[in-house]
Amino acid sequence: MKILVIGDAQNNGECQQKFGLHHNWLYASSQSLSPDLLTEVEVVFDFNPNKKAVLNYHKDQPGLIVFLNTALTTLAELFDGYGKEDSLFFGFCGLPSFLNRDIMEVSIVHADDLIALEAICLKLNTKFECVADQVGLVTPRIICMIINEAYFTLEEGIATQSDIDLAMKLGTNYPYGPFEWAKRIGILNVYKVLKAMYTSTRDERYLISSLLKREAG
Repeated sequence: MKILVIGDAQNNGECQQKFGLHHNWLYASSQSLSPDLLTEVEVVFDFNPNKKAVLNYHKDQPGLIVFLNTALTTLAELFDGYGKEDSLFFGFCGLPSFLNRDIMEVSIVHADDLIALEAICLKLNTKFECVADQVGLVTPRIICMIINEAYFTLEEGIATQSDIDLAMKLGTNYPYGPFEWAKRIGILNVYKVLKAMYTSTRDERYLISSLLKREAG
């Protein structure tokens, strides 16, 4: 398959690791693309989507299959009412380390889109799980909340970073401790997810640790 990745080099590398080097990979750092390029590809993974890009995908190549990074937004916000009826757009988590996993979290616009999603994931040779179209999806939401709680624990002087990481790995059998996870995801990305979740829900569970805020800069 011809697959276009829009993002940075890390995004491109993680896509290739996830789906395999046997595909024909194209890469672009932004959505400022020639319409001719979109006609050459079958699938797009856009790690930095915006409403204008969604509109251009519809205009330049209506039948294109596009995966949009919705870790910090939702499909509903990106579409904002236009083009849903003809879309082949899916949400996914494009945060570092979340794509290259056994199961890909995906959100859809309509229930009917599930048929097309099953077909494309079969071609991509990946398992998937449909989740609600919400900021943070599922796994990023949980992990970022765990990281935030770890920062609160550190702030209160209950334990050190290394002790918290070790306790979580031994107690829950997680592959990484919360601070190790924060480094892999990027502390700024963790901050952005928590901020987006709080803005969306106003739920005090997502209030961000002062220490985490400072580290995010």
